[in-house]
Amino acid sequence: MAIGGVSDELLGTFVPIAVYWLYSGLYVALDGVERLDSYRLHPREEAVTKNAVSRGAVVRGVLVQQAFQVAVSLTLFTVIGDESGAEQKQPPAFVIAVQFIIAMLVMDTWQYFMHRYMHINKFLYKHIHSKHHTLVVPYSFGALYNHPLEGLILDTIGGALSFLASGMTPRTSIFFFSFATIKTVDDHCGLWLPGNILHVLFNNNSAYHDIHHQLYGNKYNFSQPFFVMWDKILGTYMPYSIEHRKGGGIESRPVKLNLD
Repeated sequence: MAIGGVSDELLGTFVPIAVYWLYSGLYVALDGVERLDSYRLHPREEAVTKNAVSRGAVVRGVLVQQAFQVAVSLTLFTVIGDESGAEQKQPPAFVIAVQFIIAMLVMDTWQYFMHRYMHINKFLYKHIHSKHHTLVVPYSFGALYNHPLEGLILDTIGGALSFLASGMTPRTSIFFFSFATIKTVDDHCGLWLPGNILHVLFNNNSAYHDIHHQLYGNKYNFSQPFFVMWDKILGTYMPYSIEHRKGGGIESRPVKLNLD
């Protein structure tokens, strides 16, 4: 199947990448609006003083991961493709909705256990996962700033498993992976904006994930990008409250550290 002469397989590969930069670019634009500082989870200056990597290095790191993502995606579509060229029909809307839910659950399950293991295994954390945690103050386009091996294991392979387990078509995957991309970027945006529909629909959000990026939350809130069920089931859930920060702005404060 194709849209505008471009195959669904190519669109499913490259549209989520375009969505990543467009959606994160929206947050970069909002970053320049000073009156939104009251919705920041960290003071503006902390992005400079606490983060151990430059924004230029983050952009380059994300592009490397996305190159791996493209290679794996095109290989997967080639392997499972129908050589006859027959058009693959879209299933009914209800079936697509079920496929979305299955894919979300598979992705969350894979990422929780792989993510948590990279924290438990000291070698993997030191040499692989710690690269992502150089961003103590997360921001939008740093969402996929990982070691290439982590990006391959957590994101690319996790995405492939979600696609295969759900049975979705390449056309459906365009929308699913674009949605997953938006959710991942939003979780790292560093803002708690009123009216954000993703904060209404999901308990796993920018404040929840910000806890994990702090030293005190390093062994909690591993779930990503959709639900918090595995954290709650396996005892790694750290509840939080949104509080006003002294000096202006807000912060996600762990409830068990809240002495007020």
